Amino acid sequence: MFDSLNDRLDKAFHVLSGRNKITEINVAESIKEIRRALVEADVSYKIAKDFTDQVKKTALGGGVLTSLKPGQVMTKIVRDQMAELMGGKVSELQLKSSPAVILMAGLQGSGKTTHAAKLGNYLKRKKTKKVLLVACDVYRPAAIEQLKVLGEQLKIDVFSKEGSTNPVEIAKDAVAFAKANGHNVVIVDTAGRLAIDKAMMDEIKNIHTAVKPDETLFVVDSMTGQDAVNTAKAFNDLLDFNGVILTKLDGDTRGGAALTINAVVSKPIKFIGTGEKMEALDVFYPDRMADRILGMGDVVSLVERAQEQFDEKEARKLSKKIAQNKFGFDDFLEQIQQIKKMGNMKDLMGMIPGMGKAMKNIDIDDDAFKHVEAIIHSMTPHERQNPEVINGSRKKRIAVGCGRDITEINKLMKQFEDMRKMMKMMQNPAGKRGMMNMMRGM
Repeated sequence: MFDSLNDRLDKAFHVLSGRNKITEINVAESIKEIRRALVEADVSYKIAKDFTDQVKKTALGGGVLTSLKPGQVMTKIVRDQMAELMGGKVSELQLKSSPAVILMAGLQGSGKTTHAAKLGNYLKRKKTKKVLLVACDVYRPAAIEQLKVLGEQLKIDVFSKEGSTNPVEIAKDAVAFAKANGHNVVIVDTAGRLAIDKAMMDEIKNIHTAVKPDETLFVVDSMTGQDAVNTAKAFNDLLDFNGVILTKLDGDTRGGAALTINAVVSKPIKFIGTGEKMEALDVFYPDRMADRILGMGDVVSLVERAQEQFDEKEARKLSKKIAQNKFGFDDFLEQIQQIKKMGNMKDLMGMIPGMGKAMKNIDIDDDAFKHVEAIIHSMTPHERQNPEVINGSRKKRIAVGCGRDITEINKLMKQFEDMRKMMKMMQNPAGKRGMMNMMRGM
């Protein structure tokens, strides 16, 4: 995510490395590089110039000139201004009606139907809402079926009217159905077009008037860059939406749309799509995104994802097993499953400060754990519970069973044993101090 922009900004900050203090001359050099980085990230020249003018003004302000670490100061200034450019603070959904209605709008191919389902899944899992998805795209034959399939997969109700070609009528009937059946939230998936046209806009306006949505969300593909921003502006001029869902952000190396949509339309990005899985929808935090763009990671989001998978009762059982040195491969397999539920592995690694750069040219497959899982599944229940019984002949049998080389079995056994020792060490304060010292040494 945003690799190209991150590289360019690194070069801009490098201008200040080794300098004793910030001066007008070295700031001018750095500002020029930052502006170039933003323009190459598909940010409009006007916004890039306004942004860098503000950075320069802050950098040359009182108290900053005497800084002994100008590179760090400039990074902090750019980070704060970047967060402000993207909206400054998180923007929550305002769902006050009963049922609350969310109208999804956008162009064809932006991921509108998929993200209607993702949003429903988010509201169901994290906000405990009873959601109704409404299929109002009566023009694309697969749209209704797609929403039904996703609804069935997520165990979310889907409302559609076979044979009806009137989306306004479908939306009104859906809201009435939701009231009668105790749904808290109605998410209306509307038709898209390849470009903004009067017929599409009139239809969405009519649906908007009929159901009076609490939230109208514009869904746009971040990878289209400045086109996404221009489309958002044209759409907002006609419909006046409440916020944006920016899709495919995990594949966006430039970041122009994420950086400038709020500045152009004065409407917040509310959610970002970060992958293909139904769980890959995150609330947009401008400050956290600024941290990630600048390679500072996003520990808070990482912890939040981990907490979603955290089961306190299971954690106590696991802690007891570790204390008794009974942590086995079944437990290890369970931990792998929980990590996989947290999302894309490369995305997770990128949330650790400093890891983004280290992982830049390394491709981590979503199936990175499949070989480990295959090895563990080739063990007997007794071997999984008692790893110490796995000797040479058992390793050969396991290798044959999973189709892997015996060196991989040995490597996994070594890593597992090291992990067991580390977890045991972390159980007591003295061990934690020893662990910290060991990490410093590494």
